[in-house]
Amino acid sequence: MLQLLNILLFAFQIYSFGLIIYIFMSWFPGARESSFGMLLTKICEPYLEIFRRFIPPLGMIDLSPIVAIFVLQLARTGLITFFRMFLL
Repeated sequence: MLQLLNILLFAFQIYSFGLIIYIFMSWFPGARESSFGMLLTKICEPYLEIFRRFIPPLGMIDLSPIVAIFVLQLARTGLITFFRMFLL
């Protein structure tokens, strides 16, 4: 079970890094149109869209990715707690 937890935590970490890279790509013109940018768009945008429905942008600043990363970290913490309480 510990091995499963480590794999899931690694997946959470990789996805968090992917979100951060995707967010920073908005600062560079044309970065999201590259093949890597399009791949990250397909992976990250469905998750970010959930938060964009409820959190409107403040001018040119979109706060939904910050909330999305925070929720992802809360889910990671909840997963660790679940494994500690019930499976380890």
